[in-house]
Amino acid sequence: MIRYRPHPAGPHRTLYCVHMSELAFALFDTAIGGCGIVWSGRGVAGVQLPANSERATRSQVLRRFPAARESVPPQAVKRAIDDIAGLLKGEAREFDHVVIDSEGVPDFHRRVYDIARGIRPGATLSYGDIAERLGDRNLARDVAQALSQNPTPIIVPCHRVLAAGGKMGGFSAPGGVRTKLRLLSIEGAQYGEPLLFDRLPWAAAGRRPA
Repeated sequence: MIRYRPHPAGPHRTLYCVHMSELAFALFDTAIGGCGIVWSGRGVAGVQLPANSERATRSQVLRRFPAARESVPPQAVKRAIDDIAGLLKGEAREFDHVVIDSEGVPDFHRRVYDIARGIRPGATLSYGDIAERLGDRNLARDVAQALSQNPTPIIVPCHRVLAAGGKMGGFSAPGGVRTKLRLLSIEGAQYGEPLLFDRLPWAAAGRRPA
């Protein structure tokens, strides 16, 4: 059962439907810490990976989406939350059903995100692979830049995109590359440095991390 985190200041108005331009958000628990999700009448607009505390996660959400109001998520968003939490426990979950609010996202970024959404758990692509699918491998740096601005990590699994030669590349979410490694470890991904997982504190031999 997913536990939502109400704001400590008190109860907020339950929001079951929002206008297209309105934004709402909720915080929820996962196996790696408290996450946040932001939505509008068009779909999911943002996902926030855990910061150092619940307060910090809420602050990150409001920094990115200052107009968002904390509310109870509608059913479609609850399903996305359940799948995010399940994936972060090591379960096989997909996000094809999630509608993303791409209002204001540049066309090139949308094309990159569409390709990234096709990468399944345990698999990876490189920035160059995505650039090649866009028609020009020289766009690898632009792909990396677009992924660094991905507003919906996990749903758009930018952690599954690596630099050339199986190197990690960057990761803009809290925790940086360490968080990226943790997500790949949870999914059992293999890449150019598989033994690195054995040195991570959350990776115990013979079992998935909690």
